[in-house]
Amino acid sequence: MTNTFGGVTTKKYIIETTGTGVAIFDYDNDGWPDIFIVNGTKLDGSFAANEAPTNHLYRNNHDGTFTDVTQKAGLAHTGWGQGVCVGDYDNDGYEDLYVTYYGKNVLYHNNGNGTFTEEAHKLGLDKPAKALGIAIADFDRDGHPDIFVANDSMVEFLFHNKGDGTFEEVGLPAGAAVDSEGRTYAGMGTDFADYNNDGLTDLIIDDLANQRYALYQNAGDGTFTYSTYAAGVGRMTQLHSGWGLRFFDYDNDGWKDLLIAQGHDLDTIERISPQLHYREPMLLARNIAGKKFVDVSSVSGEVFSRRWAGRGLASGDVNNDGLIDVVVSENGGPAHLVLNRTKTANHWVGLKLVGHKSNRDAIGAVVRVNTPKGSQWGTVTTCSSYLSSSDKRLHFGLGGEAVVQSIEIHWPSGIVQTVKDVKGDQYVDIDEPVR
Repeated sequence: MTNTFGGVTTKKYIIETTGTGVAIFDYDNDGWPDIFIVNGTKLDGSFAANEAPTNHLYRNNHDGTFTDVTQKAGLAHTGWGQGVCVGDYDNDGYEDLYVTYYGKNVLYHNNGNGTFTEEAHKLGLDKPAKALGIAIADFDRDGHPDIFVANDSMVEFLFHNKGDGTFEEVGLPAGAAVDSEGRTYAGMGTDFADYNNDGLTDLIIDDLANQRYALYQNAGDGTFTYSTYAAGVGRMTQLHSGWGLRFFDYDNDGWKDLLIAQGHDLDTIERISPQLHYREPMLLARNIAGKKFVDVSSVSGEVFSRRWAGRGLASGDVNNDGLIDVVVSENGGPAHLVLNRTKTANHWVGLKLVGHKSNRDAIGAVVRVNTPKGSQWGTVTTCSSYLSSSDKRLHFGLGGEAVVQSIEIHWPSGIVQTVKDVKGDQYVDIDEPVR
């Protein structure tokens, strides 16, 4: 895949260190996730017109390969790209793209025929602001999705949805703004998911080396407990710098694991701190029954020995085999498609929700999957990680259970729907009932 342009040692502009995002989404509604990669450029604009880097859209060919359809789709755009967000903003059944730039942002409307039209200026959505990781989930189970924002070297933000169209920032009183010693850190990527299967959404935020990634366990009373040390995350992340990350069940055992793209922000860091590295391998941490995480990178394939200046990370099952894959952008290097080849007899189920009274993407829907071994929860969202957007389909590992007893869906509209006796090892489309 295309190189993602990044900074060089000689300048040290902050924008050259932050990298770009990636998105996994089905732009043509054929049931196979496609890949969009944001690109950068040079601040001095010294590229020749026919050599300037551009974004890239890769169409899934259903056979393990992809075709670059950027020009055909009308998505060629050069500039210093940053993040990407996916969503059907006009509810027409086709996923649109919002791309943030140093300068003016771009909104690409999906025309439904394989092409996109830029509409940011017309809609007043072309304004650059500071932001890094963002994730949404209903952390206090009041039926309204909340927003977490990872901030760099200041308190983290948790916006509580008051249910009346307004939000209240509650990061500090909720215990999710600083670490256990009351210190801020360089928040980069974040994810908001229930890693211990207790029905409460937890938080992970990664940061720079010597700060340790921040894991917060939801206490169920509107507050969080800093669990970095208790869950084993502190020791494995002490000397690493994280960016894009996701909670997902890589081995389908029923527990959400952690995959993190890593790399320091300074390409000269080894000159002043030899124990740290600009390029780092990804980190895969296996979830042990919701109690602790164990670093299994060294036994999970040769790809975890490769050192990248990792930045954006998006997850999704790009080959529809029931195992979650990832795409990682590298600052100043190629984008990487990492296919999950885990050998396992565990079962799984994937869900694609379609809203009718709710938004068509079903963003914000909360799903509970029940088997004889217990329950798991998930929230429909494309929003998490770092500058990136992931496949909106929900994925649940089922372990040894081949059938789901029931699936309970709490739609954003307030409708509660239950589907029973669903066979595993397949993707299931579920429409919101029209009442």
